[in-house]
Amino acid sequence: GQYLLPGLGQYIGFLAGWGEIGITVAALVMAALLTGVNYYGVKETGALQNVIVLTLVGLIVAFLGLGALSGPTIGTFLPPEGWPAVAATIGTVYVTFIGFEVIATSAEEIKNPSRNLPLAMIAAVVTPTLMYIGVMFVSTGTLSIEALARSRIPVADVATEIMGPIGALAMIVGAVLATVSSANASILSAARVNFAMGRDKILINWLNEVHDRFRTPYRAISATGIITLVLIAIGVGIGTLAEVASFMYLVTYALVHIAVIVLRRADPEAYDPSFRIPSVLYPIVPILGFVACIAILLQMSFIVQAIGGVIVIFGILWYFVYARDRALSQSLLGEAIAPEPTAVADGRGQYRVVVPVANPETEQDLLRMAAASAHAHESEVAEVIAVNIIEVPQQTSLAQDITFEEARVELQQELLESARDFADALDVGLRTRAIVGRNAGSAILDVIEEEDADHVLLGWKGTRSRREHVLGSTIDPVIGHAPCDATLVKLGPEGGAEVGEIMVLAGEGPHSPVAARRATEFAKAAREDTSLTLLNVQQPGENEDGASPQKQGRAIIENLVETAGIEGMQYDSRVEIAEDIERTILTAASEYDTICVGATRSGAVSQALFGSLPETIGEQSDRTVVMARGPEESAMSVRDAIVQRLES
Repeated sequence: GQYLLPGLGQYIGFLAGWGEIGITVAALVMAALLTGVNYYGVKETGALQNVIVLTLVGLIVAFLGLGALSGPTIGTFLPPEGWPAVAATIGTVYVTFIGFEVIATSAEEIKNPSRNLPLAMIAAVVTPTLMYIGVMFVSTGTLSIEALARSRIPVADVATEIMGPIGALAMIVGAVLATVSSANASILSAARVNFAMGRDKILINWLNEVHDRFRTPYRAISATGIITLVLIAIGVGIGTLAEVASFMYLVTYALVHIAVIVLRRADPEAYDPSFRIPSVLYPIVPILGFVACIAILLQMSFIVQAIGGVIVIFGILWYFVYARDRALSQSLLGEAIAPEPTAVADGRGQYRVVVPVANPETEQDLLRMAAASAHAHESEVAEVIAVNIIEVPQQTSLAQDITFEEARVELQQELLESARDFADALDVGLRTRAIVGRNAGSAILDVIEEEDADHVLLGWKGTRSRREHVLGSTIDPVIGHAPCDATLVKLGPEGGAEVGEIMVLAGEGPHSPVAARRATEFAKAAREDTSLTLLNVQQPGENEDGASPQKQGRAIIENLVETAGIEGMQYDSRVEIAEDIERTILTAASEYDTICVGATRSGAVSQALFGSLPETIGEQSDRTVVMARGPEESAMSVRDAIVQRLES
């Protein structure tokens, strides 16, 4: 980030017409702003990064496409100062490829890392390389090398030739976005690297303290920000900073190549990576990589080699003075969050109910309802899976939050231990899962997929949002995309210990049978002191076939019973006739203890997830309200897919 932010200052200064002092001030302000954003842990920074990347790719593709159509003239390239001068610039140019290694700092959060991590890193090198080639092709074919060398904003000048002033402005805006994105990622990853080194006793643990309120590694972020501000303020040239950054990365990469060979030869029992260099390329690739890194280092200027050498020597001295005698520790994540094994269930259940638990006051009620669903499928060896998720902001590594948040981990373990104890009383098979993730909703969906769950049951406080989320940031993605039955429960004043008299809103919606099945499951589990009523509300007037509203309502109830497969269940039919259906339903609901209603929507939409009527009942009724829907099988729209990707 130290060399990116001065570059950002230059772009902003160019747009504003500022001199060197203005450029430095702009860089300092942006450095302070980005440090503050990461310090406070703004949740939207991850989505913002995705938006910036998509915008940049779009700008580059437009630049390349329009540039190619303009017919660039390509001649033979003959460097004015010879090829050795070109080789001498490799150290500076190399910095433009730096960044792919940052992906490794998020390795603990990547799904299927043995496959996705190598692919992501390879793509992060190959994709920019192809784009760089395209940009060079268009740039050198549009303007002369001499004109490009004289320009402070060469790509913008090329865009001016191709697209006019608008093109130049677009490229400058793109450059600003690129530097903001890269600098932010650098600050964010630096905190994670600090944690990893502190965990292995290479750096002092003081840096890894997590803020009580913001849940971010504020000391590591502050230290990174202060170093960045100092380097900008003392006026170290952007070229020098870039080359020093390249020097340090090349040293790191050279050591990585050696480490690959050492690990292959030592073959430690505890190290068994899924991804390996193909045998036909080993050890040629790591040897050539090491030699290439050293060759580039030797091409760099003396001042860069001197500064880089001082940093390397300081690191060596630090290791021998501080870190050498301190034992390296293994990751604490698995040990910290792994739940104690339970003999209640062995993971071979054929019918699985996932229950996220977070509130000790509602945990038992939700487990009781999940157990009722499981007991209805005893022939399938049913089990309940209790899940608790600790959410961690983007600025904090998952392992870091667990290591320094003993209270949250203890609460998580207490919740899951309580679930195990309660499961014995319910006589239901139970497994527990402790999860650490960025987003609770996404984590629950991952558990559903991994467990191949048949049903997910969530608690709801009973209020809808009028802003970004409909039912809540955790509930919305689960209800909208769960590939299994989804049940949302708003507990009444008495909780869910006694379901009492149950009412099912019997409609013609696609998910009414699911609600009816939930109601029968609860009624069977209660065994006594309960009743089941199927309610249908009709407006006055006969239909086209001349059937009265009463007859229409009873026909709908009978059809629902058959579709839901609950013919053997004892129930009462009730048909109400009224103009105001919603008010009638809410009035009738007050006569019962538990209300079950099916979703009236078939998929996730922007205004409602279960539909307006079910959510209104859930929000306004003071009884226990159960909203249910079947599996979400509809294809995800392009819009929803893009939104989900940007929010992940």
